[in-house]
Amino acid sequence: MDWAALFLSLRLAGLTVLLLIPPALFFGRRLAEARFRGKPALEALIALPLVLPPTVFGYYLLVAFGTASPIGQLWQTLTGRTLVFTFEGILLASLLFNIPFAIQPIQRAFEAIPPDLREAAATCGLSRWQCFRRIELPLAWPGILGAMVLVFAHTLGEFGIVLMVGGAVPGETRTVAIAIYDRVQAFDEAAAARMSALLLAISLVTIALATWLGRRILAPGSDDREGRR
Repeated sequence: MDWAALFLSLRLAGLTVLLLIPPALFFGRRLAEARFRGKPALEALIALPLVLPPTVFGYYLLVAFGTASPIGQLWQTLTGRTLVFTFEGILLASLLFNIPFAIQPIQRAFEAIPPDLREAAATCGLSRWQCFRRIELPLAWPGILGAMVLVFAHTLGEFGIVLMVGGAVPGETRTVAIAIYDRVQAFDEAAAARMSALLLAISLVTIALATWLGRRILAPGSDDREGRR
């Protein structure tokens, strides 16, 4: 079992969720409310990573992050390191590649909220922030939680983008998905099977925990009601 690769994958997935969900919450809500002519084109651009092959997307990111690009040169000037073949590089690539997995569920959740609720909240004297925090956020929670699960699970198993941008540097960019591929290439099927089973178990536990948390938050006090029955 390649524990270093597993811990690196968990770190990458956790940071991606932590850094991506807050801006996705902002943009998802704004897109749900917005009405402008270029909205379909913007939504298509956001969804592009869903249909673009990971190797193609990874190639463009490799070019964009390389030392010959303005982004790569700026990063090297600021940090003294290259952006490609580093953990920071695959983290940035993961953030970009997971944009649709974060924004789309959140946008759909806010679109499902009836506009009458916002109007009623304003009539009752609630500010936009109070309406968002006390009414919209609880109603949109399933979409937000779904986005978190999708981003985490997708990052945990991502292969093509990580390999193109980060390679397979041990302790730096060698994630568990790449470690599984390496074991298969080396005909070490036992090790590949163990790591695949562990990755499957982590994904299932993540989904089950998210479902349980969603039900607990959406139906507070349900256990007490069941107990009284």
